[in-house]
Parts: sequence; C-alpha cells; structure tokens
Amino acid sequence: MVHSGFSFTLARYVGRRFVMTTCLTLLALTGLISLFDFIDLLRRAASHPEAGLMRVLEITALHVPYYVIYILPFAILLGGVICFSRLARSSELVVTRAAGISAWQVLTSPAFCAALMGLAVSAGLSPLSSFSYGLAAQLDKTWLRGQHDHDGTRFSDLWIRDPGNPAAHGDVIFHIGTLQQQGRTLRGQAITIFRLGHDMTLQQRMEVSEGLLADGLWRLHGVLVLSDGHPPQWKNDSLFPSGITAETLKQRTLPADALSLWALPGVIKLLRHSGFSTIPYRLHFQGLLALPMLAVTMTLVSAGFSMRPAGRGGIMRMLGVGVTAGFALFAVSKIAEQLGKSGALPPFPAAWGPAGAGLCLAAALLLHLEDG
Repeated sequence: MVHSGFSFTLARYVGRRFVMTTCLTLLALTGLISLFDFIDLLRRAASHPEAGLMRVLEITALHVPYYVIYILPFAILLGGVICFSRLARSSELVVTRAAGISAWQVLTSPAFCAALMGLAVSAGLSPLSSFSYGLAAQLDKTWLRGQHDHDGTRFSDLWIRDPGNPAAHGDVIFHIGTLQQQGRTLRGQAITIFRLGHDMTLQQRMEVSEGLLADGLWRLHGVLVLSDGHPPQWKNDSLFPSGITAETLKQRTLPADALSLWALPGVIKLLRHSGFSTIPYRLHFQGLLALPMLAVTMTLVSAGFSMRPAGRGGIMRMLGVGVTAGFALFAVSKIAEQLGKSGALPPFPAAWGPAGAGLCLAAALLLHLEDG
C-alpha cells in the first residue's frame, strides 16, 4: 500500500542529518577562516611585542561571530550537498520515492531548519557579532596599532547637519575643518555654521576659529557673524545649542556590517537626521532580513543538484555544477550589493533580488527533477 502523507519521522530524520552536516561544515569553514585571520594578526603583532599571543587569540575569537554571519549561506550550500548526496548514494531517497513521498515533502524539514538558522543568525547572533566586533576593533586599535583611548578620534573636512537644534528655525549645517573626539567632548577648529530658513534660504553664516561641544552646547571662540542686511559682527565668545553628539560621529565611523539587526533602524534614523548617507546601513539591514530566504535558497540549490539518484551517473559533475551555481549566486548578490551602494539600485531589490531569483530558479530545477 502506497502512503503519500507527510511523515514527521522522516522529517525529523532528514532535518537532523541536514542540521548536523551544516553545523559541521560551518564549524570547519569558520575554523579555516579564523586560522587565516590568526596568522594575519600574528604577523601584525610581530611589530608590537607587548600584544602577546593571548591578545591575538582574543581578537581572533572575537571575530568569529562576524565571520559566521557571512559563512552561513556557504555552509548551508556545502552541508546540503553533502547531506543530500549521501542520502542519494545510500538509496534512502529512492525508498522515499517508492513510498510515494515527493521531493518537496523531503525538503520541507531542511528548508524549515535553514530558515530557522538564518533567522537565528540575523536576529540572535548579529547583536553578539556587533558587540564582539566593536571590542575586537578596540583591542586591535590599542594593541596592534598603538592608538589609545586618550588619543581620541580625529575627523577632517566634516560636513554634518545638526539633527536637533532647538534654537534654529530651519536647518543648521556645520562644516568643520578638524574635529577631535575625546570621550564625550568634541573640539573643533575652522568651523563654519550655515543657518537656513524653512525655504532653504541662507539666513546667517558664522565663521568660528575654535569650538568645544559638550552636553549639547557649543562654546565658540572667535566668532564672525555674517547676516543678510547687517554688518559683520565679531564676538570673542558665543554659545550655540546643538544636537550633535559623540555618539552620532561614532555611529558614522562604524562600518554597516558591524551593526546588529536591532541597532540598524536607530542608526539609520540618526544618520538620516544628521545628513549622512544611509545607503550602506539600509542595504545591510535588508540583507539581514533576507538571510532566512537566502538560507532556504541555498538549501534548494544544493538539493536540486545532489538529489539525483546514484544509478543515473554524472553525480560528481552535478555536484560540481551545484557548488558552482551556489557561488555564482553569491557573486550575483555581491554585484547587486555594489550596485545598491552606488545608488544604482534601491537597497530592497539589491538585497532581496538575488535571493528571490535564486529561489525561483532552484524551485524550477526541483520541479524538473520531480516531474521531469
């Protein structure tokens, strides 16, 4: 008697095999990349004897969550190929077909597990990755570059729109020649302040030789005020409220891929209000949201090229084509990402387009495999 219903026992068995193979593949790939990272850090630490081996190991370990996010699609692809090809060689897939179970029923559990893994990495691991990456960057800066916290962060030729100036009736644009960040205090030189009206007309221009920003207030020294219809005014000292903070500049200097899924919306809003470009951050945010779909796509791609019955021949060729197709999908996603960063594509299609197109092509391949 042919039984074609969904089998939870089979789903648990295939899902467990798939998850174990993927996790082992992820562990192996992460270990390999971490080894290369350790060697590179060790080379850099050779000129800083005070760093020591344990410090290099600590920085390498802190990089691991960051690497896992990017390795996961490859691990799912290679783990799926290994898992499904083993099921095909052991004739377990032939038995399931003979029992009336379709390839779609077999793949339900692996696809669901892949989506859960992608969701866990994007929503759960990305905050840990953001924290550990920031800590690793600080250790790298201190021990391998010789820069300490008291040195601060230096900016030059900085343009920024004040995100929240309560005294301004319109926009306020700052151009700062040099800006030194020391803790929560900002010291700027060669500052030009443009005050614009609601109709974007220039109302006032202030040339400042030096300014100190702390607690939401600029303390300006050597101020020349230029206003339309008024003679220039010189002030030795002046106070100017501002919404610019050290946190604003810190978020601006962080790379987009070092931020977590939960922190990105706030950072995007902050940078948008400050007049900075948000394209890389929006693109990374959409990429994290699309990671579960990309994980499912990689699962179906690996299944489409590795579920071929062993007796039909050409197994190794099909496996090679499957791996090549997965890497081609990764290359297309990177091309779309660069187009998104350049502004040629909006962030949403740049992040979701390759995963969606790959999902459709993989589904078409499986339909051909299942129905001929």
